[in-house]
Amino acid sequence: MPFRVTNVLRHAGGLTRRQPLAAVGMLFLTCFVIGGLASAWIAPQNPASIDLVHRLEGPSAAHWAGTDELGRDTLSRLLWGARLSLAVSVSVVSVSLALGLSIGGLAGYLGGWVDTALTTFAMNTFLALPGILLAIAFAAFLGPGFTNLVLALAIGGWAGYARLVRAQVLAVRDREYVDAARALGAGGLRIFFRHILPNIVQPILVQATIGMAGVILAEATLSFLGLGIPAPAPSWGSMLNDARLHLFDSPHLVLFPAAAVAGAVLGFNFLGDALRDRLDPRTRLELGL
Repeated sequence: MPFRVTNVLRHAGGLTRRQPLAAVGMLFLTCFVIGGLASAWIAPQNPASIDLVHRLEGPSAAHWAGTDELGRDTLSRLLWGARLSLAVSVSVVSVSLALGLSIGGLAGYLGGWVDTALTTFAMNTFLALPGILLAIAFAAFLGPGFTNLVLALAIGGWAGYARLVRAQVLAVRDREYVDAARALGAGGLRIFFRHILPNIVQPILVQATIGMAGVILAEATLSFLGLGIPAPAPSWGSMLNDARLHLFDSPHLVLFPAAAVAGAVLGFNFLGDALRDRLDPRTRLELGL
C-alpha cells in the first residue's frame, strides 16, 4: 500500500501514547524546531553582543544560561545555534536524499552494467570510508562556510541513502503492478515516481529522520574542529570548543551546549525508531499499533 503522510499524522497521537520514547522525542524536537525557527524573536539578547563586564557569569535571572568568556548570553547563542543546526540538517539530508534517490534509483531500476558501475565504483567507494573523515577532508579543502559545510556533509552521507534506495527498488521493480504499468506503455520516469517510489518511501523516511541526528552531530563535530560556520555565528560545536578552557571554572559553558546537542540527537533517534515501528507491518502487529 502506498505511503501517505496523512496516515502517519492521523496515528501520531496513538503512537506517542503507546511508545513513550516517541513522546519524549517529539518534545525534544518541538523545543529544537521552535527554538531554531523563532530564535530571532525569543532570544533575550543579541548572540554576538560582547559584554566583558559580565563575562563568565553563571546562570542568573539576567542570563538564564550564563555568559561566555566574552560576556555573550549563552541562551541566545543556544537558540541561534539551534537555527543553524536545523538549517544545516535539513539542507544536508535534502541534498543527500536527492543524490541517493537519483543514483540508487538508476542502479536498482536499470540493473546490469549501470548497477555494477554505480554500486561498485561509486557507492562502495564512499561507504568504505568513514563519513565523518570524508566530511572533515572536504570541509578542510573547501573552507568554512554554510554552503561548503552542507556539501562536505552531503558528500559523506549520500551513499547510505543510495544503497537503501537501490535495495528497495530491486525488491519492487518486478512486482505485478510495475509490470502492468510497463505493459500499458508507461515510461521509466512515470513508473518510478508513480509506482515504485510511493511503495519504498517508508524506510527512506525512517533513514532520513535518523540521518538528521547524524548530521547535527557531524555539524557540531566540524564546528568544534573549526571547520564549520565561521565566527561570530553561534554554533553548538564552536561553543563547546570555546568552553574547553573554562571546563572547571564555568561548567555551564559546556553543559548547556552539550545538553542541546544530546537533546536534538535523541529526539530524532527516538522519532526515527517510533516511525520504523509504526511503518513496519510486523512490528506494528507485535506492538498493537
